[in-house]
Amino acid sequence: MKQLSWFNKGMFFSNIVLAVLTFLAYVLPFLAPKLFPFLAVLTLVLPLLLIFNGLFFIYWLIQFKKQILLSALVLLLGITFINKFYKFSSIDLPRTDKDFTVMSYNVRLFNLFNWLPDTDVVAYIKTFINDKNPDILCIQEYSEGAKIDLKVYPYRYINMQGNQIKSGLAIFSKFPIIDEGHLAFPKSNNSAIFADIKKGKDILRVYNMQLQSIKISPDVNEISENIDEINQQKSQLVFNRISIAFRKQQQQAEIVMNHKNRCDFPVIICGDMNNSAYSYVYRSIKGTLKDAFEEAGSGFGNTYHFKYYPARIDYIFADSSMKVKSFESFPDFVNSDHYPIMTRLQIEE
Repeated sequence: MKQLSWFNKGMFFSNIVLAVLTFLAYVLPFLAPKLFPFLAVLTLVLPLLLIFNGLFFIYWLIQFKKQILLSALVLLLGITFINKFYKFSSIDLPRTDKDFTVMSYNVRLFNLFNWLPDTDVVAYIKTFINDKNPDILCIQEYSEGAKIDLKVYPYRYINMQGNQIKSGLAIFSKFPIIDEGHLAFPKSNNSAIFADIKKGKDILRVYNMQLQSIKISPDVNEISENIDEINQQKSQLVFNRISIAFRKQQQQAEIVMNHKNRCDFPVIICGDMNNSAYSYVYRSIKGTLKDAFEEAGSGFGNTYHFKYYPARIDYIFADSSMKVKSFESFPDFVNSDHYPIMTRLQIEE
């Protein structure tokens, strides 16, 4: 430290603070949010922490300073987290007759309240679904008022909730549904549903879920414009709201997993988790399942329309007995605040 200039001493101090925050973010997926709900917020910004650590690495590398070791250690320990943030190459294995495709999509009530200026959102979504032609389709924030025609799916299970504004979860299938059910979440408008689907000689269970929203504005400009107001008047309310949401998500994830653990069939879990791939909730739900993006995706895999930040909060998890043969996200298809995702799977014998 004595050989560093005053500026570099300040930079290294900042580097140390960043490293400590990053290490905390590494540990938090293993700690229940109800224990440290305030700190759990760090998991939302872990990709930014990794990026800043990378910038520090480059900064010290250019100067040939031994302080580079701190950033190198942070990045080395976080290599598994980097893989959840960005994939450099995708997988697209050959198709067989045993393959089937699964799509998950939060449609935001099919633009029921005209959040988007285009009035043909329902038609666009229908055309997109027909074009991609998934065998199993899981929709969050489904609205029967949109009257979307999905007759290509002879089997379906739809569960609607709400009094004045009805929103629901839906599972559409080209294969027979032999059982179905709804998992209620306490004191929440969110929930999960499941359908046992018979594909040939196999039976698989598909869960479709939407966990508690943390209600962060997707507009970074709006956040920056109101940062002073947030700091002075609303910061405590914002963090309290996020803390409550994280605790609810933990409870909801436990309900889903307790139900899933009693299932004897191979399981697929789809849905809008409203949390990052670095969270306790993600780790709990994924368990031994395969994250389809991690297995076969590429790029950032962003699923939520958040300006300047590639947020991935929608997932498809496949049973460990299944092979993930391809994965796609569709960030150019902007007809909701979420983007659809799709994977191609095969049940391995």
